[in-house]
Amino acid sequence: MQDYQLWVTFGVFIATVIFLMWRPRGINEAIPTSVGALVLILVGVSTYSNIVNIFGIVSGAAVTILSTIVMSIILDSIGFFRWIAYNIIERANGSGTRLYWLTNLLCFLMTIFFNNDGSILITTPIIITICTMLRFKKNQMLPYLLSGALIATASSAPIGISNLANLIALNMVGLSLNDYTILMFVPSMIGIFSIALLLYLYFRKDIPKALQPHTPPFKLTLSVYHPLQTPPEYNKDVDWWLFRVCISIIVLIRAGFFLAEFVGIPLEVVAVAGVILLLGVRYYRTRQGLRDVVTQTPWHILLFAFSIYVIVDSLHRAGFTEFIIDILKPIAQWGDASLIFSSGLLLTLLSNLVNNLPSVMIGTFAVTDLGLNEHQLHLAYLANIIGSDIGALLTPIGTLATLIWMFILKSHHIRITWMQYLKVTIVVIPIGLVISLMALYFWTSLIG
Repeated sequence: MQDYQLWVTFGVFIATVIFLMWRPRGINEAIPTSVGALVLILVGVSTYSNIVNIFGIVSGAAVTILSTIVMSIILDSIGFFRWIAYNIIERANGSGTRLYWLTNLLCFLMTIFFNNDGSILITTPIIITICTMLRFKKNQMLPYLLSGALIATASSAPIGISNLANLIALNMVGLSLNDYTILMFVPSMIGIFSIALLLYLYFRKDIPKALQPHTPPFKLTLSVYHPLQTPPEYNKDVDWWLFRVCISIIVLIRAGFFLAEFVGIPLEVVAVAGVILLLGVRYYRTRQGLRDVVTQTPWHILLFAFSIYVIVDSLHRAGFTEFIIDILKPIAQWGDASLIFSSGLLLTLLSNLVNNLPSVMIGTFAVTDLGLNEHQLHLAYLANIIGSDIGALLTPIGTLATLIWMFILKSHHIRITWMQYLKVTIVVIPIGLVISLMALYFWTSLIG
């Protein structure tokens, strides 16, 4: 690169990060990244061959994530999430503590079955509805809303398919989805449970001991019932045959992601096939077309993923990753524990400064150029993911999911300030991060 191209690259990166965090007038996150990528293409920083290579890396991951969001839209259309909200309150059985653990379980499962951004979009309105039905005061809402957001975002770590950045970087380090899960599921689950427990201890005085009687959003008798044995009034809102079939398809698709690798089928093929099957079953049963899918799907994710990668790839070729390599290289020679903690802490710092999506890509570029053996490369990458998925939760700008969460709260006239957020995360997240990194070291040492 020529000198002026280097300056343009760094200028574009800084400006893009500022606009991603600021988002004036609520502009779509794809706009600043697309403008930045276009500038880099026009000045010749990113060439045609670079663009073709980037498209090959990003397209499959973006299509897979987009497909899981479409699945969530289909489930919402058949009443799945309304059913969840009602059942969570019923299963809480009048206990605020039980409600806390149930809402956190909901957020975890939504991320595991879909992805972190989709989980935030799904679970935040559900939790707001639950808090409204139970007439919570603001201090009573905070434990459920904040813990839900943190758990939903952190839960993208156990399996690589639940986060766009994880999925793109997975291909770069040559780690299969199955191997990723074997290495990462246990340590990240230890970290997630630790964070949930720490949050509970932090909020224990604000969590109501007993829940007030509530008014359900449907005409229902409030007796506790088996999930698939609902009162007659509720059957008008949910087609239970369609409900069961769609849930079964979702489970099969999720399992299919792992099975596909054994026969060499790309993940995006499984995801798209699952969406087509769900749409077909829904149309067969309800004659509902594609309008909701077309209008509600965030198609801009494809453009966002491609353009942010153009910027990060340009930054990599401009020499920024060499700076990171100079930091990590001597530390990596001290052993696996040093490599894991230095990689995880560095990605935590970068993510909380410039957001985790560009950070995890920068970190992955760095570790692939570090000259590590395959085992060390995988450890450094997994530590990067813990830093970008868990450590990034320290500030609201650390992840796109937490930015989306704050936007949803604002649209519902619920104000949670940065100071309120940081007062909690500054206590909880560093402990959860260290526990996660320690668990990664001991677990990978144990399984060899």
